[in-house]
Amino acid sequence: MALKSTIFKAALQLADIDHHCYGDHALTLARHPSETDERMMVRVAAWALHAHAVDAVCNGDGTLAFGGGLSDPELPDLALTDYTGRTRLWIEVGQPDDKTLSRAASRADAVVLYAYSSAADVWWRGAEAALARQPKLQVWRLPAEQTQALAELAERTMALQATLHDSVLTISSDRGSVSLEPQRWK
Repeated sequence: MALKSTIFKAALQLADIDHHCYGDHALTLARHPSETDERMMVRVAAWALHAHAVDAVCNGDGTLAFGGGLSDPELPDLALTDYTGRTRLWIEVGQPDDKTLSRAASRADAVVLYAYSSAADVWWRGAEAALARQPKLQVWRLPAEQTQALAELAERTMALQATLHDSVLTISSDRGSVSLEPQRWK
């Protein structure tokens, strides 16, 4: 019998000072049994980093939603979809192969990847040449020590505050505070 995903709920107060985007959001995440708290929380961070795109890209007529993640590799980890159903932004986390990212680029206007973990640097050295040919793709590195600390904030029911200022995302809860400084690789 297959194991079922675990549902996590996050009440996220967002203050995106860089993009003048503020609000309270109720997020529901399904964490696949093989997904770690670190990966799940990187998905939450990616949501906070791109919440402004609903207004900036879709003029408020869009949805930024979590995809199937590890449960369905054909779907993005996070997607911005406009009211017509067009995928405006496809977001992946981790270290996918170049075929996965190429397929994503054929289905979306733009693709963003957040690479994390201590293995990300090794992955990038092997993938950089192939990914350089993807004009729709941006690749960002989240330092492993920051994402590991972010995983410590994970709870089944979370109250999180996220502030984006000067390209630094700070996520806080009653368990602590973590600052993420994404580094652009591509």
